[in-house]
Amino acid sequence: MTVPLIELREITKQFPGVRALDRVSFAVREGEVHALLGENGAGKSTLIKILTGAYQPDSGAILWRGQPVHFADTRQSQALGIVAIYQELSLYPDLTVAENIFMGHQPRTRAGLVNWRVMAERARAILHELDADDLDIAWPVRGLSVGNQQRIEIAKALSQNARVLIMDEPTAALTQHDVERLFEIVRRLRERGVAIVYISHRLEEVFLLADRVTVLRDGQVVGDTLEVSKTNQGELIRMMVGRTLDTFFPKGAAKIGDTVLEVRGLTYRRAVRDVSFSLRQGEIVGLAGLIGAGRSELAHVIFGITPADSGQIIVNGRPVTIRTPRDAMALGIAYVPEDRKNQGLLTAMNVRENITLAVLRELLRGVFVDSRAEERTARDFVSALHIRASSLEQRVNELSGGNQQKVVVAKWLACKPRVLILDEPTRGIDVGAKAEIHRLMSELAQQGIAILMISSELPEILGMSDRILVIRQGRLVAEFDRAGATQEKVIAAAMGAEESVQAALEA
Repeated sequence: MTVPLIELREITKQFPGVRALDRVSFAVREGEVHALLGENGAGKSTLIKILTGAYQPDSGAILWRGQPVHFADTRQSQALGIVAIYQELSLYPDLTVAENIFMGHQPRTRAGLVNWRVMAERARAILHELDADDLDIAWPVRGLSVGNQQRIEIAKALSQNARVLIMDEPTAALTQHDVERLFEIVRRLRERGVAIVYISHRLEEVFLLADRVTVLRDGQVVGDTLEVSKTNQGELIRMMVGRTLDTFFPKGAAKIGDTVLEVRGLTYRRAVRDVSFSLRQGEIVGLAGLIGAGRSELAHVIFGITPADSGQIIVNGRPVTIRTPRDAMALGIAYVPEDRKNQGLLTAMNVRENITLAVLRELLRGVFVDSRAEERTARDFVSALHIRASSLEQRVNELSGGNQQKVVVAKWLACKPRVLILDEPTRGIDVGAKAEIHRLMSELAQQGIAILMISSELPEILGMSDRILVIRQGRLVAEFDRAGATQEKVIAAAMGAEESVQAALEA
């Protein structure tokens, strides 16, 4: 049997409160495309960081051509030719194509100066090898398409003599033409003997490019590494989502009332495309989809952060115009953002100040804030939401993640919304705090608030939603009622699996 180029054996990596990788074994051969699949949070990012030396494992071994190695940092892994290209590209926009390709390792003259002539020659040679002669090495990167910037990232990797190239969601932001061009580059690299770790949520790409596939779930490898030619989309989906709902979803029955929010043909650039749906009083609608599918972008349009280019928003049966978050708030729409620390909280301020931040105008008495009313408002929400804080004056950056999240929710509930958009409401908090957030959501729905919940966690989507919408590439592609939804159906729709796969899953 051929010795793998690089191999991880029984790798375990623990962070406070979570085991990100649990005895993971993973091997990549020279000249193969090895797909790495898994839901958000499955452990893929941690595995990449161990491969590249950004993290060191707590236990287990790393082998290079069968010999044990240790990466104390990323420079040591790069010295062996292990290079990662992430979804967020890392180019310098004001430097030229050639300068970006050789950033950090420019060829030098004997005097130690940059050898511009040699750098230009090598840059042209690498681009020619990638069939990218259309890229002028003197162009600044700023203004180039995402597809061309990605080709520069690949050229940069080859300039470092890449032997293992890790590609993280490489087609997420590409046009179809750029996708096809990328596939051709991947095939060329495979023919050269480069080992490629290919991470993608798009299963069709796995079957077009990959030789083998490994699936991670909850930090563990599921089953064996499979030959792509001997598996199918249905089997891979089952491997990725094959877990049952637990007891952390206290979904109570709520009376479903009239439609309070409706959007028709909502469009914003390419991120949100012709989206139509409705939301009723007392209803929790889950919005599922992969990272980059347009979930948060849709929320931003509804809340006025990025106003729609076209389409219609109807609140309580009346067409409205929402150009700013203030417009949305005046209509009874509130939004709890995905990034609570940077977008939802002022971490240097205390619990009281954060809870009342969105309603300060209502608490003004002349030019001064009514401190008694402010304290009463904050105290009421701390009690109602069971926020654990030493006092109202405790700074929010001293609270646990779950209590920080409840402070953000309290801030928007103080506005007395009729529609509440929750973007990843339980991300980064422990299971006990998740159950409390879920209980709160259920209580709010029972009070008649309409909730749009965006989540990457399928058990959460299935456990808390009355209806489920699935968005892919900016479009709503499926809708399921609570009784008819399964993890397999939702992820198949999110990944664009064909109807035959759906039928196989239902069989």
